[in-house]
Amino acid sequence: MSLAETENGALLQEKKDTIIELQGLRKIYQVPGGEVTALNGIDLSIKRGDIYGIIGMSGAGKSTLIRCINRLDTPTDGKILINGRNVLEMNRGELLAMRRRVCMIFQQFNLLMQKTVARNVRYPMEIAGVPRARANERVTELLKIVGLESKANAYPVQLSGGQKQRVAIARALASDPEVLLCDEATSALDPMTTQSILTLLQDINKRMGITIVVITHEMAVIRQICTRVAIIDGGTIVEEGPVDDVFVHTKSAAGKRLFGIIKSEEDDSAAPDVPALRIVFDGGKQNQPIISDLVRKCDVDVNILSADMKRVGGKSFGQMLIELPENMEDRAKIITYLQGQGLTVKEVLSE
Repeated sequence: MSLAETENGALLQEKKDTIIELQGLRKIYQVPGGEVTALNGIDLSIKRGDIYGIIGMSGAGKSTLIRCINRLDTPTDGKILINGRNVLEMNRGELLAMRRRVCMIFQQFNLLMQKTVARNVRYPMEIAGVPRARANERVTELLKIVGLESKANAYPVQLSGGQKQRVAIARALASDPEVLLCDEATSALDPMTTQSILTLLQDINKRMGITIVVITHEMAVIRQICTRVAIIDGGTIVEEGPVDDVFVHTKSAAGKRLFGIIKSEEDDSAAPDVPALRIVFDGGKQNQPIISDLVRKCDVDVNILSADMKRVGGKSFGQMLIELPENMEDRAKIITYLQGQGLTVKEVLSE
């Protein structure tokens, strides 16, 4: 097989694996006295089976972006390809069919308050004409998945915020979707409830293979469940890639505001008053007690001056500053050991 054939085959496979592709997406709102550009040339590809995070500060354009994907809002220009079909060219019937495959989960749940939990979940199937017996059977299955079997006859007003979001997730799953679009789905929840909802979304992704697109301004959400992330700022994607890579090597001003974990290696503005060593953890080590191993194997004492660490997917990211011993042989042992562990280290001289 020639190189060209190999490259063409790889390109075709990539297209096959891509479930959502945005090309040159723009959204301009007309306002009194002018216009506001909410999205400005968005290019983005989301792979089948990913949990894809789109993060940005308030007003960055992320909610407009997710609403454009399933045509709750109509972009001014560009293409939105779902399974290769341009959403902007779909007629009404095709659009309704697409929305059954690409379902939305909202921050405020959007439940029908006058209907029970079971009827809320069954509602999309009633609209689609699913036979009542099959629909009821499916409702039972879905409530079991989201852990609300005992709440089938309750009304939304009787539920907590987390339970309401679980009902909304079950209702979205009723259409057997390929994609779940989550627009700040945990922003109205307390931290413990947020954790449980994120765990549920992860389980749905793994068990059902559903692609999940998460819109959020919360770093914790991205760190916990996303496989890839795009940072949006001023209606433009400023960084995109695997979470680990973007998390560690963020270059944009927006990324540094949001992630802000690892300072530039040249940033020694907060130099310690003793000779020190800066250790950068870039996710290469997982569940390994580096410092305690260093103390034991090099037979040296270590004084930790500061640490700014995060855990992402079981890996350590961040940096640590340790005091260097006066003995030059001990210093050399420490540096050699850490470099041998694949860590980036840099001596920081005292002022």
